[in-house]
Amino acid sequence: MLPAQQGYDRAITVFSPDGRLYQVEYAIETVRRGTIAVGIKSKEGIVIAVEEKPRKLQISDVAQKIFQIDDHVGVAAAGYIPDARSQVDNARFFSQSNKLIYDEPVEVETIAKHLADQSQQYTQYAGVRPFGVSLILGGVVNKDPKVYLTDPSGTYISYDAIAIGSGSDQVTDFLEKSYTTDLSLDDAAALAVAGIYLSSEDKEGTSHIRMAQIKTETGLFELVPEEKIAGFAKIAKEKFPQGDK
Repeated sequence: MLPAQQGYDRAITVFSPDGRLYQVEYAIETVRRGTIAVGIKSKEGIVIAVEEKPRKLQISDVAQKIFQIDDHVGVAAAGYIPDARSQVDNARFFSQSNKLIYDEPVEVETIAKHLADQSQQYTQYAGVRPFGVSLILGGVVNKDPKVYLTDPSGTYISYDAIAIGSGSDQVTDFLEKSYTTDLSLDDAAALAVAGIYLSSEDKEGTSHIRMAQIKTETGLFELVPEEKIAGFAKIAKEKFPQGDK
């Protein structure tokens, strides 16, 4: 790093001469070093999936990187997970407040914008640091599935399919080639597993994969049990074999 950069990366509120906020870039790099997370929209609902690598003696019944925001919205995170928990708590409070005030489920985009606004504020105030996490938000409102991505800079964007974390560029390229708008929910789940296999060192088994679905028909968040994920893995090897490479 050049001496000029060393000074500018110590303050969150100061732009470098070439127009960069180094602390924000460091936070985004934290996301890139996290384990892979994938979100996919299908005509039948939303799939979010993550890779988790529990230790041998760790009790791993509870997903650490997938969270439920509301009955109809879930989140997958990559990066610094304690920051994710903070944002999830904020999103839950925001969602419930919206329900009490307007008596209707909050839109997924509204939650994404709220979290992105919060992230943006942490890029402009002295004495704080940016959130070191990106979130994939998936949800269904009025039978309309949506997937959004937020990042530490305060950006939020809607996607049909997206990956974040380590190896996400390769997985996103794979999703661009394999995704179609007429995917069934099971095929979307299989595509998510294939994407995780592509990034992960573990190309077999599903003990390192966690997944949740929100079906268009019911609009309810539900975690997918490991035996069903194993079934999706078989479909992935048949329909998306390039995910094994």
